[in-house]
Amino acid sequence: MKTIGALIWEPGTRSGWSVEEIEIDPPKSREVRVKLAASGICHSDDHVDTGDIPLPWAPIIGGHEGAGIIEEVGPDVTGFEVGDHVVLSFLPSCGQCQMCTIGRSNMCERGAGVLSGFAPDGTHRVHARGQGVGPFSYLGTFSPYVVVNIDSCVKIGKDIPLDKAALIGCGVPTGWGSSVYAAEVNLGETVVIVGTGGVGMNAVQGARHKGAKDIITIDPVPFKRDQAKLFGATHTVENYEQAADLVASLTNGQGADKVIITVDIAYGHLLNPAQEMVRRGGTLVLTSAAPVTQRDVPFDLFTFAMSGKRLQGTLYGTTTARRDIPLIADMYRRGEYKLDELVTKTYELEQINEAIADMREGKNIRGVIMYDL
Repeated sequence: MKTIGALIWEPGTRSGWSVEEIEIDPPKSREVRVKLAASGICHSDDHVDTGDIPLPWAPIIGGHEGAGIIEEVGPDVTGFEVGDHVVLSFLPSCGQCQMCTIGRSNMCERGAGVLSGFAPDGTHRVHARGQGVGPFSYLGTFSPYVVVNIDSCVKIGKDIPLDKAALIGCGVPTGWGSSVYAAEVNLGETVVIVGTGGVGMNAVQGARHKGAKDIITIDPVPFKRDQAKLFGATHTVENYEQAADLVASLTNGQGADKVIITVDIAYGHLLNPAQEMVRRGGTLVLTSAAPVTQRDVPFDLFTFAMSGKRLQGTLYGTTTARRDIPLIADMYRRGEYKLDELVTKTYELEQINEAIADMREGKNIRGVIMYDL
């Protein structure tokens, strides 16, 4: 079928997204075609354009936060049928590899190939200008239609608004799980969250859900500091210096129990001032993606080791998609989780470059591309 999509033809050059005609093949074995309602816009998509995630191939169709309705099923599909409402998980879960069987599906072996430039079977489903197009994270939700493997699909209730459910494919569980699973926030703790975009706001929600006493957010953008309070932040500050003074005051000089870094790009200089705020025996969680070529990180290793602190990396918030996506959807249904408030502005696909610019400038918590269902 023919439709449109937003493509990058020269990764790493900041050339921007080209919205043009694409052709999508029918679903093959264990695949479905989904008509999307919406796609969230994440910094990870922009990293392809800026070169922070370098790709040796092109073109790529962006987007990895989406939800919609299954319109067609291919051969060998079980557990899904036409009409099902699904969220597309930015990391697939095969359910069979070692990591999946021990409950670590965010580290599924199949997920290692999400930036390979192909579908999981090594071929292309999307074509443009006479050549194959690689989908971001096996998905490519910067198009109103996608053909994806069922390992990337999670069924949700038909009463959940699909334009909000799209966010549960990446940013929401990544932030929520950063607090709930990676940091293991406990009742009464003091938590600092560095950066309050689409991921950081959900780290705030996760910390609130776990009963943190003090939730301090750091962000230079006044709009985001104001919004953080709506999601559960008890204190908001502009920079590390202000946060360090506040943490010392709130904890009698002991330090925060947990510090979680969720900024757009994790540059090396951000880590040490964060770990300096962590109490003895506390945890520093790094959720943000760093530039792939970065190797230099100024870090006080002596104090870190002697204080018994833990540095914890996390991918997808250490969540399990088939468990946590329906769980978050159900919390939203019960009024216990904020999704509507995450969406600052909506766009048409043709406005993708405007949407990316707004994200870079900190104007949105989450920008969302809307499609006609």
